[in-house]
Amino acid sequence: MGDWQIRRARPDEAEALSELAVVSKGSWGYPGEFLAACRQELSLSPETIASTPVFVAEVGEGVVGFYSLQGAPPEGELGHLFVDPGWIGKGYGRRLWDHAIATARGIGFTSLLIESDPFAEAFYRAVGAQRIGKRESGSIPGRMLPLLRIEPEALRQG
Repeated sequence: MGDWQIRRARPDEAEALSELAVVSKGSWGYPGEFLAACRQELSLSPETIASTPVFVAEVGEGVVGFYSLQGAPPEGELGHLFVDPGWIGKGYGRRLWDHAIATARGIGFTSLLIESDPFAEAFYRAVGAQRIGKRESGSIPGRMLPLLRIEPEALRQG
């Protein structure tokens, strides 16, 4: 994997991280109009980065992915988890996930909700999340998204 690290995101990275989220979502083949409708919901503000847990995976000098957590204990929510399409399949999504779980435990979350893109649901299920229902998309009225939850036991384990 070379030289890489996971570090806290900086507020001045908000625009680049927001764009990374859109590009990553676009890798599933969504049309431009769909991505435009999702852009605001996928975006991070400098204020959000400064006030909530947002972490990036960095290889050399470049950011290859990021995640964010939302909410207050005991139950949190995975706000974002995106990997640059050129880096998908190289283990960075799993490393970000593992870091997110460790961070959530440290904050005091006993469970995490995940509103998943339908194409990403298999990843979350593979790392232990259970589907608990559906939630309407905040971007596309009438579009239902898988809602998953990582069980409390997974957050307590190492």
